[in-house]
Amino acid sequence: MLILTADEVRKALPMREAIDAMKRAYAALSSGRAEVPLRTHLPVSPHNAASLFMPAFVQLDDGEALAVKVVSLFPDNPKRGLAFIQAAVLVLEADTGRAAALLEGSSLTAIRTGAGSGAAIDALSRPGSRTVAVFGAGVQGRTQLEAACAVRRIETAWVYDPNLNQAQKFAAEMAGKDGIPQDLRIAGSPGEAVSQADVICTATTATRPVFAAGDVRPGTHISAVGSYTPGMQEIPSDIVKQAYVVVDSRSAALAETGDLLQPIQAGLFGEDHIRAELGEVLLGRKPGRTSEDQITFFKSVGVAVQDAVAAQLAIKNADKIGIGQMVNW
Repeated sequence: MLILTADEVRKALPMREAIDAMKRAYAALSSGRAEVPLRTHLPVSPHNAASLFMPAFVQLDDGEALAVKVVSLFPDNPKRGLAFIQAAVLVLEADTGRAAALLEGSSLTAIRTGAGSGAAIDALSRPGSRTVAVFGAGVQGRTQLEAACAVRRIETAWVYDPNLNQAQKFAAEMAGKDGIPQDLRIAGSPGEAVSQADVICTATTATRPVFAAGDVRPGTHISAVGSYTPGMQEIPSDIVKQAYVVVDSRSAALAETGDLLQPIQAGLFGEDHIRAELGEVLLGRKPGRTSEDQITFFKSVGVAVQDAVAAQLAIKNADKIGIGQMVNW
């Protein structure tokens, strides 16, 4: 069995390739070529934490992918010097069920989540988008920015985080790296970032909207990845109501994210306000952006097809470049 560490996963999943892989994953999901049960949510109440179990089987044009990810969310970990997200991905041979690989999952999750947003930004944002605003200066925010810069010629980037030290560290680490512009600015307020952005990416653990609806310009694209429970909300309900809404998975989004469930429960709109899954847009079955002034909103809760397809790509690339450790199983 192949073992890939976090550093090896990052080497094996370059962002542009990961974005293309996520497009294939979303297309497979929306065309019925994937088996993806809703993830199992296991509360770990004494630690205010949860573990999520995410299996998927995906049929692709170039093969099959079978994998399960276990991702654990422990809010107190940073106080202990540990990452908030802990994860592992077990890859199985699709034709035998044998264990084929074990990948460090936190790095894979960050890359595939950013790449998913990159696929949405490519499909839904205005081609001339030049400015991006990122909310959340953590690991997920980093890959959101990297992905946006991989699909659009971003000239100016803004980062906002309530923790100024985190924002400063983010800017110092990311400016000028991997296609990210040197012009990476720390916003003093949410409004300063949003009011100048063509693309907004939110990657927070917020339970209330992280910016004001009135600051969003016509034509903006928003990718939101942080709200993964009904009690979490990053995006103002009024903006969601205005926007052309695209999701990664209808069933998962309607079961899990407060960004949609809270305005639906408030009566602002119904479930049919979700216009498409991203896979349907990528397949040409549903339209994407229809005008320059339209606000587009991609809501991702994360689906297991992303992990399975990303892991398949990582294994393929690891073999090419000769990384990873083989162990007897």
